[in-house]
Amino acid sequence: DNTASERCQAEGDCIPSKARKQDKMSKAKACESVKVVVRCRPMNGKEEAAGCERIVEMDGNLGQVSIRNPKGSPTELPKSFRFDAVYESSCRQSELYDETVRPLVDSVLQGFNGTVFAYGQTGTGKTYTMQGVWAEPEKRGIIPNSFEHIFTHISRSQDQQYLVRASYLEIYQEEIRDLLNKDENKKLELKEKPETGVYIKDLSSFVTKNVKEIEHVMNVGNQTRSVASTNMNEYSSRSHAIFVVTVECSELGLDGENHIRVGKLNLVDLAGSERQSKTGVQGERLKEATKINLSLSALGNVISALVDGKSTHIPYRDSKLTRLLEDSLGGNAKTIMVATIGPASCNYEESLITLRYANRTKNIKNKPRINEDPKDALLREFQEEIARLKAQLERRGMLSKKRRKSQRKIILEGEEVTDEGEETEDNIEKDMENYLKEQKETLEKEKVAIQDDHNLVAEEKQKLLEEKEKMMEDLKKEQEATEQLAAKFKVGQ
Repeated sequence: DNTASERCQAEGDCIPSKARKQDKMSKAKACESVKVVVRCRPMNGKEEAAGCERIVEMDGNLGQVSIRNPKGSPTELPKSFRFDAVYESSCRQSELYDETVRPLVDSVLQGFNGTVFAYGQTGTGKTYTMQGVWAEPEKRGIIPNSFEHIFTHISRSQDQQYLVRASYLEIYQEEIRDLLNKDENKKLELKEKPETGVYIKDLSSFVTKNVKEIEHVMNVGNQTRSVASTNMNEYSSRSHAIFVVTVECSELGLDGENHIRVGKLNLVDLAGSERQSKTGVQGERLKEATKINLSLSALGNVISALVDGKSTHIPYRDSKLTRLLEDSLGGNAKTIMVATIGPASCNYEESLITLRYANRTKNIKNKPRINEDPKDALLREFQEEIARLKAQLERRGMLSKKRRKSQRKIILEGEEVTDEGEETEDNIEKDMENYLKEQKETLEKEKVAIQDDHNLVAEEKQKLLEEKEKMMEDLKKEQEATEQLAAKFKVGQ
């Protein structure tokens, strides 16, 4: 049972590293297996109190998980599975991120699509793996670590413009909800475009400029996500949640034109697979569990169809979840599955199902490619908007049509030399302020002149003063409009 990378090379589907780099540059489609890692959580208090024993062993060097049947005969051998990596209960959050997820996020910054999803039984640590404890740096999960990674990269980049936007949705009882929309009951529709594939109509998207802003977006969404208590987990996720980070990058190409690459990172926290008899759910919770299990079953069917080599039809349309993950499973994306399991004998069946599920997933082949110059790039719209705003400001007289050359004097070997620096645009706010100040002063002088003119009769004087007051009012409105325009221009730069 080879690892995904060994198997891929053995089959001759993939290309050696040097050729792969050349292939990436030419954006040709190359095969890449879904990367699968397994994480085992520690025994919990309930399991220890119930007298459960540990039945899972992990070998990090081999990437192997062994699970022993607690009801099997003494001669029955443990079942073993090999993956791209395995993580013991003692593994640190940063260890999993740096080894497994960091390379994928680097690819997203280059313009690839990437997906990370956690799958496992309720209470095995999916949400802890994906989100962790935000307030404690050592316990921060994949999602907050990816935010830090993205914005650190952007802060260090040169000669590139970036735009980062975030969306957050959940699939609750087979309905799609926008977690960032004030109307929590609004159901969203799935649509499809030939050039971009499946998308969600009217899903809100927020531009974020730093880690703090994107964390705020996620916190807002988390407050409306569906969670509930079950026998297996006090805060069980009752929905599948997908946080989408879109990173657009504009860079000057060799042809002298700006080229835009768009990478999309899907961070997926799946609801837990579960047996109703164990979770003790009833009523609404039971209805939720039924829908959760149906969508996870549909996901399993898609995975099976992709790897059996016989299926001519892949049942992506059987659930909203599988339609949204269509690109991530067999399509244009680099994908990581983190399978989470518990170590206790009382969860043997559930852990074995998860391992088998994960074992099938590692056989899926994707064809990721760089998304270059897509028609719907928001960054290009922003650049065009900046150009329009600049033109408007110039028409208002706020930007000088000529560029001044900044001059500075330097002392060189006792001689004073004038150094002509780079051309700089006039300060928008300063120009605006001077222009409006001049107009206001002119109007004030004209008002005083009218009042001091004794040749004017009272009615004429009043009429002229009213005209000047109206002009003052118009000037005030122009000032407000120009300030808004200048502020918009500054934000867009």
